[in-house]
Amino acid sequence: MAPPLKRVCLLTGAGGRLGSAFCRSLAARFDIAAVYRSRHPDAPSQLEWLRDPLRPAARVPENDDAVFAIQADLSEEGAPARVVDLALARFGRIDLLVNAAADVTFWGPLLEAERLKERLRAQLELNVMVPVRLSALVAERFWRDRRDENAARSRNVVNVSSTSGLQIYGGCDQSMYSASKAALNYITCHMADEFAAFGVRANAIAPTSFPGQIPTERVVASIAGLDGSDVTGKVLVIDEHGERLTP
Repeated sequence: MAPPLKRVCLLTGAGGRLGSAFCRSLAARFDIAAVYRSRHPDAPSQLEWLRDPLRPAARVPENDDAVFAIQADLSEEGAPARVVDLALARFGRIDLLVNAAADVTFWGPLLEAERLKERLRAQLELNVMVPVRLSALVAERFWRDRRDENAARSRNVVNVSSTSGLQIYGGCDQSMYSASKAALNYITCHMADEFAAFGVRANAIAPTSFPGQIPTERVVASIAGLDGSDVTGKVLVIDEHGERLTP
């Protein structure tokens, strides 16, 4: 009997701490299209792979589950469409979209908004509009006319948000970052409502600081848990007290 098909994941932010941990932990479970801007994921790919310096010709098992690395600046015009097209050309389908790319900079107080307006605009673009555009492109180019197949394969979107989108941490100058994550939370709920028409779920995770307050691997496990669930239209809060879904 042939082994079951691996699920296909389109992952953004693959070069970051969370993205690299996702690639290392879940490459055996998923075929991963790993999108990164400048720093290659800390995992084998078709571009970079592991080699035993003492036995250069020897097989390295980790290379068997190499990710498909795609370099792209998702804020550039046309980049999201190119990424989706490359993932579909390589794997033929997308079962899970993880929007993890983000600008996590706390740029300054609101009083400096005029001086910082270009940086704030870029932050909102990457943290809000890029996940929206990617989700819409995957839906338009693959999911929209496959309702039964989508439901059978439990296809879904997981947007990586933050507890900063749910509460105020005073004195940290993170108002615009917080606003971008709050927007992503509510867009995720609307996404779940709209994408239900073609059998696709959408959720967000809202972790506290990692790896400072919680392990990065726990956030990865929570993404995998949402993928394996039937939950939709929720924000999963992950902090030092545990995990809980928003109402």
